[in-house]
Amino acid sequence: MAFTRGTGKHRGPSRSARATRNLAGIATLAASGVVATVASPALAAGNPDEANTHDTGFHQAVVLGDELAEQIEAQADAQQEAADAAAAQAKAEAEARQQAAEAKRKAEAEAKKQREAEERAAREAERKRLLTYVAPVDGSYVSTSYKASSGLWSSGSHTGIDFHADSGTTVHAVGSGTVVEAGWGGAYGNNVVIKMNDGTYTQYGHLSSISVSVGQTVTPGQQIALSGNTGNTTGPHLHFEARTSAEYGSDMDPVAYLRSHGVNV
Repeated sequence: MAFTRGTGKHRGPSRSARATRNLAGIATLAASGVVATVASPALAAGNPDEANTHDTGFHQAVVLGDELAEQIEAQADAQQEAADAAAAQAKAEAEARQQAAEAKRKAEAEAKKQREAEERAAREAERKRLLTYVAPVDGSYVSTSYKASSGLWSSGSHTGIDFHADSGTTVHAVGSGTVVEAGWGGAYGNNVVIKMNDGTYTQYGHLSSISVSVGQTVTPGQQIALSGNTGNTTGPHLHFEARTSAEYGSDMDPVAYLRSHGVNV
């Protein structure tokens, strides 16, 4: 039975196989006269005895060819190992870059998601703030009620409510809206009228000074004036009205109006 030996990817033939090929190649060259010079003198003279004992020329050629083949094989193996190592390193670097890019993409997506959530929360908070109502004077109380009867008012009854306030007390817009009147208002003295975002109107009278102008938008709690004692009044306070229009006579209950918007008065 004949046996065969498998060779590796870069494994050269066995030493005996290489020797056989080298001998065959040298024999061919000898036949053509190429290696005649490497043969011993005995061979050249045609002495059979000398040829049997001094055939070192063929033997040396075989050994040299075998060593060269082994060197070439070793060099090829080293080059392949270097190429494999370079390929492995390149693959690892490519995978690292891909992982870094994916991590960056995920981080950017998460940051964007977080920003969007914060922006939504901020918009919602601002929306709620703009819908909020507050009292026109902090820490005060109603000193004269709505529809109170007195000869002090031309209509015979009070068209708003009075908040207790010394002169110079900060007066706030009760909600979001646009100023439609800011100046002298006859019996109301210095006054401000605001068209609220819900279409109603609020009025602030007897002011000592005004800090807004017509056309200006205001937000809940924004300072619009200082309370005072101007116009038809018996002392410093803030007169506050809620109306369905900017005109006198369209008044509605200011306490009910404020309470309907969450203000405790």
